[in-house]
Amino acid sequence: AGTPSNCFDFAFAASKMAIEHMTPVMLLTDGFLANGSEPWLIQNMNDLPAIQVNKAKEGEKYLPYKRDAEKLIRSWAIPGTPGMEHRIGGLEKMDITGTVSYVPENHEVMTHNRDQKVKRIANYIPEQTVYGDHDADLLVIGWGGTQGHLISAVRELREAGHKIALAHFNYINPLPKNTGEVLGKFKKLVVCEINLGQFANYLKMNHPKYDYLQYNKIQGLPFTVAELKNHFIKLMEE
Repeated sequence: AGTPSNCFDFAFAASKMAIEHMTPVMLLTDGFLANGSEPWLIQNMNDLPAIQVNKAKEGEKYLPYKRDAEKLIRSWAIPGTPGMEHRIGGLEKMDITGTVSYVPENHEVMTHNRDQKVKRIANYIPEQTVYGDHDADLLVIGWGGTQGHLISAVRELREAGHKIALAHFNYINPLPKNTGEVLGKFKKLVVCEINLGQFANYLKMNHPKYDYLQYNKIQGLPFTVAELKNHFIKLMEE
């Protein structure tokens, strides 16, 4: 989530993703969002997108770890349905059948399955958007509760005649499919974070061909628009 008002939207999106892709989803917020406030229109439940549940079909042979070819997700069995009894718990399960497995090769197969399942979620999340000048030299990169300050700083600099752009990420693992394309359009990339550079390091790991500048603040306080503008101007003048 990036603003107090879209916390609901991303909480709903996280729940939808967890159910439809059968995987744990972590929603990241911070103290700035928790203590912030802004007007928010209460959602009409009928306007929210439907959550599609991949239910097992009665009458068909139920294989608890059989996955569909598109999302690599398993089907959900409603507890108590005759013929769909299966083991749950922390012990390793055999691919397809779901029986307890102690086979090393099966552990590797299941690990790859889960890894690919998460990566394929990128096919179902929005592509990364860019706010500002697409022909600018400097791209500001942010995520989470820094959104308001970054947008304000970039907007004010553009109003003053500077060319600058912002990519604020709402999806981290997986990253949007067009992340590499977005990063490759700009000469300078600066990642702004209220930490020592967690997202910058993550981008370096996933897109190592680009150079990332970092602007970090670890004072228990949010960025100010003034300090962001001053730093961005220095980068644009270098």
